Amino acid sequence: MSRVSVQPVRFEDGEELVAANLASIALHEPWVFPCRDQVGFMTYLNRCDGERHLGFIVRERASGHIAGVINLNEVVRGLFQNAFVGYYGIASMNGRGLMREGLSHVAALAFGEFDLHRLEANIQPDNLASRALAERVGFRLEGYSPRYLKIGGEWRDHERWAVLAEDWKAA
Repeated sequence: MSRVSVQPVRFEDGEELVAANLASIALHEPWVFPCRDQVGFMTYLNRCDGERHLGFIVRERASGHIAGVINLNEVVRGLFQNAFVGYYGIASMNGRGLMREGLSHVAALAFGEFDLHRLEANIQPDNLASRALAERVGFRLEGYSPRYLKIGGEWRDHERWAVLAEDWKAA
């Protein structure tokens, strides 16, 4: 049995997620700057429309506490059937494999229920924990994109990691 549950983000998650993000600043920066107040949470929640942007909260089953967040962003249908994956863990749950279970669950949803063909994760090269998580779940390194995303006010280089539905199902 999985040690985590994965559910779409809800309004009720806001207070706990903001508190967890504030307690995790040292873990998150400089890699990611998630919502740190109710306004930021509402912006995130409203962006998660269930079609182009899907937000998932990963919770540890035993405690019920948030272990992390996984997003499927910019879902493209038609000939592409792709989504960009973003994720981050919560400091108090770090290093226990909970995000690996959560990301595996979201990938299974993406390739099953959402019928996607490809998931892409763009990861800053020095973010060793994020790179290791992508690799453990089955993503492979595809390339390098200089100054790819603006994070924390700076254009940052990223590595492009991806996994295809047929590779996922074969694993």
